[in-house]
This record gives sequence, C-alpha cells and structure tokens, in this order.
Amino acid sequence: MNELLGYITWNPDAEIFRIGGLAVRWYSMCWLAGLALAYFIVKRLYKEQKIREGLIDPLFIYCFVGILVGARIGHCLFYEREYWLSSPQHVLEIFVPIKFMADGGWKFTGYEGLASHGGTIGLTVMLLLYWLKFRKEGLGIWQILDNIAIATPVTACFIRLGNLVNSEIIGKVTDVPWAFVFERVDMLPRHPGQLYEALAYALFFPIGWYFYRKYPWRVGTGFFFGLCLTLIFTFRFFIEYTKDIQVAKEAAMTLNIGQQLSIPFVMVGLFCLWRSFKAVNR
Repeated sequence: MNELLGYITWNPDAEIFRIGGLAVRWYSMCWLAGLALAYFIVKRLYKEQKIREGLIDPLFIYCFVGILVGARIGHCLFYEREYWLSSPQHVLEIFVPIKFMADGGWKFTGYEGLASHGGTIGLTVMLLLYWLKFRKEGLGIWQILDNIAIATPVTACFIRLGNLVNSEIIGKVTDVPWAFVFERVDMLPRHPGQLYEALAYALFFPIGWYFYRKYPWRVGTGFFFGLCLTLIFTFRFFIEYTKDIQVAKEAAMTLNIGQQLSIPFVMVGLFCLWRSFKAVNR
C-alpha cells in the first residue's frame, strides 16, 4: 500500500514463468482463459439448442482468428496508422509478432497493441464466414451472433484483467481511495480503468444469461447480439472519461478514439434490439 494515502501500489510480474527465451505471460493466459470459458458456454448453448456438436470446434477457431486478427489490425489502423503504414517493414509488423530494429536486426515482441473495437469487427466477419460454410446445417446468422454474444462478456472480462496485469490502458490521475499506482508507468494514483471494465463485463454476463433463461426463444432474433453491443459499448463510451489518452493525438480530441468508435457499435446494437422486438411482435 502507498505510504501516504493508502493507494494500491500495482506492479505484478507480467510473466508466470520463463523457459529459456520463452516466457508465458499472464496476459496470454487471461486471453486463453476467457476464450476457453466462452467455448464451454457456447458448447452448452449449442447442446440445448440441439445444434450438432461437431460445429462447435470450428466455431472456436473462427472466433479465435477473428478476434486476434481484428484486434491487431484495428489497433494499428485506428490508433497509429501513421506509423504502421509508413513502410513495408511496419506493415509486416502488423501481422507478425516481431519488431525490425534500426540496425537491421529484429526482436520478438508478441502482438503489442490490440483494440477491442477491431476485435469485434474481426469476430463478426469471421462469424459471417462461419455461417456461410455451415448454413446448410440449418444454422441462422442471427442464431450464431446471439449465441456468441451471450458468452462474449466473459472473454472481455478476462482480457481486461490481462490489461490490468500488464499495467496498460491506465486511467487518469485521481484521488479516489481505490486508485492504483502503476509503478511501471509512474508513481501517480490513477483510476484502474481496466478493473472498471472487467467488473462491468462480469456483470453483463449474468444479465445476458438471465434473459436467455427467461426468453430462450429470442435466440435467433438478434436480441442478445444487440444487448451485448449496447451494454458493452455504452459503458465503454462513458468509462473512457476515466482513462488516460492512449496516443498523443487524442489530447486534442473532444471525444477520444475509443468513444468515437463506440458510437456506431451502440447504434448497431440498438438497431438489433429494435429489429428483435419488431420480429417478435409480427
């Protein structure tokens, strides 16, 4: 604890263990844990909806690729495209987990920089491709989107916990008693924005699950997809007011990049909810 005000001093080891030059990081494990939990949730949904079990493993692969690739490209294009598109080497760095050095060498960095908005877009695109491949099985695109949306907050929660361990996506300086002092960043008390999001997403999952148990027939109408987008990105819009800027150009913006990107997602979510209620009331 901080000696003066009792703030939470935060500086956990980002690595779980290391074998030679290979390190296993908490961030990666949070990603995998979130995806694994979502996998078992959707597997249960598929079973309850009498969807062939053999379709769940391909779905996991489509989701994994869509989230990772979308989140990576989204970060590079939404936040720092001036850098990433400035040379062929930097374009290559978008897709490979290495950084080219000025001396002609390179180093392994992992995928540093992932954006949730891009991950959502990538996931949706891959779910459309999944539907095109397996629609002969009787799967509808809205059924697929709704099932994934029910499980999505769990994955989002674990990803933000990974951000917390990494001391990234930090909040603004504050004097609230639960402020975190991120030693790897500076020694200033800041809002734990990652924790705020993780807790919110942990709450959104039981909300979605409650509606699924109460109204299971809404799966396939777009209701759960709309609910997920509306809850997550409405919260994301407002929680951005507690976050520090991620790139310098945001300092001059009335709404930061995260807020600007959240608005269309909220609008799509509200449209899906409206479409769902309209379909049910026909």
